Amino acid sequence: MCSEKNSTIQSLYHPKVGFMRSIFGLFTLIAFWLANPLMAQQSSRIQDLVYVKNAEPIELIGYGLVTGLDRSGDRTLSGQSGAFTVQAVANMLENFGISVEAENLRTRNVAAVMVTATLSPYQAPGSRIDVTVSSLGDASSLQGGVLLVTPLLNPENQNIYARAQGPLLVGGINSELPGARVRSNQTLTATMPSGALVIQNKEIIMSLAEPLRLVLKEPNFGSARSMIEVINERFDEEIANIAHAGMIEINWPDNIGDRSMMNIFTSMVLEEQVSVTHEARIVINERTGTIVAGGNVIIDNVMISHGNIQVRTQITPIISQPNAFSGGETQVLNLPQTDISEEIAQTIVLEPETTVDQLSVSLNALGLTPRDIISIFQALDRAGVLRGELIVM
Repeated sequence: MCSEKNSTIQSLYHPKVGFMRSIFGLFTLIAFWLANPLMAQQSSRIQDLVYVKNAEPIELIGYGLVTGLDRSGDRTLSGQSGAFTVQAVANMLENFGISVEAENLRTRNVAAVMVTATLSPYQAPGSRIDVTVSSLGDASSLQGGVLLVTPLLNPENQNIYARAQGPLLVGGINSELPGARVRSNQTLTATMPSGALVIQNKEIIMSLAEPLRLVLKEPNFGSARSMIEVINERFDEEIANIAHAGMIEINWPDNIGDRSMMNIFTSMVLEEQVSVTHEARIVINERTGTIVAGGNVIIDNVMISHGNIQVRTQITPIISQPNAFSGGETQVLNLPQTDISEEIAQTIVLEPETTVDQLSVSLNALGLTPRDIISIFQALDRAGVLRGELIVM
């Protein structure tokens, strides 16, 4: 049985014809690279472009508590906000045998948070996944906090799939003193790399009665056609076809007989290299002021004008003095004054087919902040001159 299985697997590789085909393919690939050095960089593995049908990632969610905050947690005095935070702390202490009335708790060092994570169906129990933590109440910062053990549920069946716990990584700074406050970027959202331990996962069952279905992460007829051409050429059979722009179907070869061989065949398909056209994208993270733009982003002919309006207000005290022997009282009146000034607009004109590199040079010359550049990219997208997809995180 073992030898029969091995011979079947070897037949998938076509050993007799595969050698000559590999040599011919190698020379063809080298020639292609020499003629098209940029196109070679667009070659990707199929597994980076698709996921297996019925093996989609699972979105997990949980409610937890972050402790160790420096008086930047949820407010709980005089019934202000944070009622659920106090109740959660009281319930937690109850589990440890400590009975405390919720109304007697003052917990400015604790914040209620929502915890989210994405679980791959191939991650076995015992592996770890990344976690995102976001404030639920009116905390001012999660900086320096530690997340207590938080069960992560699958919203579909309410089963616990993972547990998260550990220190938070906050991508911002929030410092406050009496009469002064300094804040940089968002401090109410944090991450925990490998912060959750997988408890269980769903079982993936593949059947020979149904074809292997691969779902494209970015639906595109051109990419789907490239994939089925590569797969059909690899196995010398017309086993792959396009279901629609977002999915391809692959029939199992006749010599596939058990689950192990199905997994081997699937891995061979996913490891194939395919040339695809990557869409131009600009990704903006408004929380941190980060902008990432691909080199294939093009801007059409457009004029950009940027300027700032400053509004200054001040109150000038005026002394009102009554006449002598009038019996009146001296009063201090406040006279508000408003002054508006506008900076001279800075203007640049972009030529047609302007690249990201050329745009960055022009914007840097204006001395703009990341927030200004984010606003400009959003305006370019609205103006219809941005050849690329704008993604705001």
